[in-house]
Amino acid sequence: MANPRLGKLDIVTTSLFFSLVILGWIMYYAVTYSPENTTSIFDLSRGLGKETLWVGSSIILFFLVQVLDARVWSGLAFVFYAIGILLLIGVLIFGSSIKGATSWYTFGGFSFQPSEFAKFGTALAMSATLSGPSDDMSNPKTRLIAFGLLALPVFLIMLQPDAGSALVFSSFFILFYRKGLNGTIYVIGFILVALFILSLIYPSYGILLVLLAAGLVFAVSRKDKKIWQEYAMIAAALVFGFYFFEYNWSIIPLALIMVRRVVLYIKNGNLKKLVFHFSTLLIAIGIVYGARYFYDHILEPHQQERINVWLNPSKCDPRGSLYNVLQSKMAIGSGGLAGRGFLNGELTQLNYVPEQSTDFIFCTIGEEQGFIGVTMTILIFLGLVLRLTFLAERQRHSFSKNYGYALAGILFFHFMINIGMTMGLFPIIGIPLPMVSYGGTSLMMFTLMISVMIKLDQSRQRTG
Repeated sequence: MANPRLGKLDIVTTSLFFSLVILGWIMYYAVTYSPENTTSIFDLSRGLGKETLWVGSSIILFFLVQVLDARVWSGLAFVFYAIGILLLIGVLIFGSSIKGATSWYTFGGFSFQPSEFAKFGTALAMSATLSGPSDDMSNPKTRLIAFGLLALPVFLIMLQPDAGSALVFSSFFILFYRKGLNGTIYVIGFILVALFILSLIYPSYGILLVLLAAGLVFAVSRKDKKIWQEYAMIAAALVFGFYFFEYNWSIIPLALIMVRRVVLYIKNGNLKKLVFHFSTLLIAIGIVYGARYFYDHILEPHQQERINVWLNPSKCDPRGSLYNVLQSKMAIGSGGLAGRGFLNGELTQLNYVPEQSTDFIFCTIGEEQGFIGVTMTILIFLGLVLRLTFLAERQRHSFSKNYGYALAGILFFHFMINIGMTMGLFPIIGIPLPMVSYGGTSLMMFTLMISVMIKLDQSRQRTG
């Protein structure tokens, strides 16, 4: 007699998931393979044996979740969130410090990273919070609760500190957008982030001139003579300040013009325009000048090096901080169209790429399987993200729908950033490639998150 709790397993999602799990095990085998020193895949004293154990455990966990009642996850959502928070607090007290971050519990040769569990707990709690009939992001109270649920684990993870894991939580803004958060916020956020990044590459004065040019274009499009005159005055003030003041004081003439604008706004009673324009200007100027201060006086030297590797590689030592990215690109590029073949990667076998089994596992795929293997891997990840989105859209219950979007966002952020890191498109922030990078915590948590979504989809079938 069939178990009444089991529904029809989604074959597409399951196949994509296990394809990545198998790929991860094979690539780890390739990284650790040595013809002179072969070991059993079940030897728990070696990394390969541990990885085999984690893969086997993930398979058991996957099917165990399918037996459990789907209502467990919505009913205990905040319990899982609370457990995640307690684990994050506990790791600050009892955790082990690895590479400068107190992010791990270690016991008996194994380690556990609580931030991975916190992602799962936050996804459940966020899905429950936004599952009510009026609980969308257009509601101020709901927004406050949702941002609070997000801010707490991010704050605790930053105390470790682990900026990479903390940044993953920004993926929940995909769910927020789906639940009605104003799209203007995303546009403003993108512009501010772009300003911050550009300010780390180019002089602050140059960024202000670009902003001024954009303002002039706006003024011309509006055909407003007063706006045109004001921007002309700002331009003259900036040029004057550039030639007659110290570099860092060139903002003073611009500030005087802004004071004039404030007086005019108050005189004409345009308080809303005053607040909007003035606050926007202050934020922009603060980011432009604050970015450089943040880089010079707040970031640690190794964090500055990571920024330089990403934005200013010419300033980095190719034998130092730039070494990882250069070797990564070389490994991926050396694979050509079809790759060097399984276990034939020279850079892989000679361990030229540091952290090749974890953060840079994608390099092994590139070298041994070439462009074809890289493309297929990316397509599998994209296929899984799109499939999770499809599952989310067809759910009848709001909790399941929200959870599907939260999971799709987490997965997309992980694989996009990790692959971008190996190619130098993003800074190296220690984000693993889901199901592929070596690491038991990451594999088990992604197994749990994906199997829960499949179970929720089965629940949809039974209640239909």
